[in-house]
Amino acid sequence: MSKKILAINPGSTSTKIAVYENEKEIFEKTLRHSNEEIEKYETISAQMDFRREVIEAALVEANIKLEDLSAIVGRGGLLKPMAGGTYKVNEPMLKDLEVGVLGEHASNLGGRIAHEMAQKVSIESFIVDPVVVDELTDVARVSGNANLERKSIFHALNQKATARRAAKELDKKYEESNIIVAHMGGGVSVGAHLNGIVVDVNNALDGCGPFSPERSGGIPAGDLVKMCFSGEHTLDEIKKMLKGNGGIVSYLNTNDARDVEAMIEKGDKKAELVYKAMAYQIGKEIGACAAVLKGKVDAIVLTGGIAYSKMFTAWIVEMIDFIGEVKIYPGEDEMSALAMGALRVLNQEEEAKIYN
Repeated sequence: MSKKILAINPGSTSTKIAVYENEKEIFEKTLRHSNEEIEKYETISAQMDFRREVIEAALVEANIKLEDLSAIVGRGGLLKPMAGGTYKVNEPMLKDLEVGVLGEHASNLGGRIAHEMAQKVSIESFIVDPVVVDELTDVARVSGNANLERKSIFHALNQKATARRAAKELDKKYEESNIIVAHMGGGVSVGAHLNGIVVDVNNALDGCGPFSPERSGGIPAGDLVKMCFSGEHTLDEIKKMLKGNGGIVSYLNTNDARDVEAMIEKGDKKAELVYKAMAYQIGKEIGACAAVLKGKVDAIVLTGGIAYSKMFTAWIVEMIDFIGEVKIYPGEDEMSALAMGALRVLNQEEEAKIYN
């Protein structure tokens, strides 16, 4: 039976929507929100009705009726840590999304908008694999200092989706595969997927692992402490060094890999060194994940925006192809990942999880 699913992905200044009929996308649109529109609201949470009304207007214009939908799925927000999967939107989740239990972000609106629209036509609403997916093993949480614990914050939606894609191409189930996924975008996360569970992954937000176009990754801790107490920098300045002005930005004053490659083509040796260093660190992290999986690796996936770069991926493949088959899936197809998560539940291929 045909199932139509609306996927909603709120960003800081836009809301992406798409409708899928089973696995096929039949409609997609990016709804842009001007600064003037956004600035009317004191908080992101207060934007909910505005964003919902814009979505509903776009659906009316496209002649897509809510009554024809089987489910609505929203991008998961900053909820409490949870296992990966597709979750029904319920009251505890709505409460935590509204108050921003782990912080305020536009993605917190996804589940709330999906739920409110779904209620109008009495269909299910879901979220899928938010960034707070936490499946770390106990041993992976130990940081080396009793006051600090390693945290799981990563590109769970794209990592899980591309790992499933790789497993399918290998004619295996994701839940029976060992796959390493390196998501390479504004942030970089490298995860070890053991039988469908991300047992280890670097904190891609501001914590550890390879540096990225704008994040510093795992930098020398002692020198960072000295910088913090030097009196030369404020807390906000230090945080900006770690996320925003770190990584390639700090060396080359750009966060666009295409700019870096243009510099390299013009003979800029510094740009080449920094770009190679980022590839080197990602390759090294993939090697660490191979150790986590005890060398039993079915596939390695390179994904995210930087995976479009043949130069960059070639450097990584040269380091790690001895470990296992390397699959390159450029970009980040979040809308499909959301819709397919809901479709698996509707098709009873997996059971929806309950947030509490």
